[in-house]
Amino acid sequence: MGSLNLLRVVTIPLLLGSLLGSTAFAQSPTYGVGRTPTAEEIRRMDISIGPTGEELPPGRGSAKEGAQVYAQKGCVGCHGAAGIGGLAPILQSKQSADVPVWKKERILPLRAPHATIVWDFINRGMPLGLEGTLTPNEVYSLTAYLLFINKVIPEDQVLDKQSLPKVKMPIGDEYGKPHQFKLNAPRLEGYPF
Repeated sequence: MGSLNLLRVVTIPLLLGSLLGSTAFAQSPTYGVGRTPTAEEIRRMDISIGPTGEELPPGRGSAKEGAQVYAQKGCVGCHGAAGIGGLAPILQSKQSADVPVWKKERILPLRAPHATIVWDFINRGMPLGLEGTLTPNEVYSLTAYLLFINKVIPEDQVLDKQSLPKVKMPIGDEYGKPHQFKLNAPRLEGYPF
């Protein structure tokens, strides 16, 4: 028993020391791991769009134009006609307007707290496999189309850098509202976890 404890006492610190020491060596310039990004690389990655829309590029689009882009870019193939029926997540609620937004399906144009989030997601992540290839006008048009089919904006509304951040989203002030936490309180109604 004594030799086993001695082995543990010696082995554990040696293992920890080798693990911690190896990461320090791996990050040193000697091994050539990593490099400082160039200014151009940082500029290309700095594409976050905030709620105020200050970072939005120039452009414009309407729901009618968005319906055309939706068909031309093959969105129908994944999301189905009018955003329902494809293998990818649905983009339009199947439920009536009187159902509270939290009881509806998880649909980005309904659950996003800001319309700029919808624009940002389309710009970064669509179309699948060709992410980032849409022009700003196409992204504005697709955003308008998705907001229109979910009855957030009228069909003739044109979205651009100034009007997009002003769109009142259906989730309103319900997004991210913390509930009163009390020790041993029951879970929120409808909380799935």
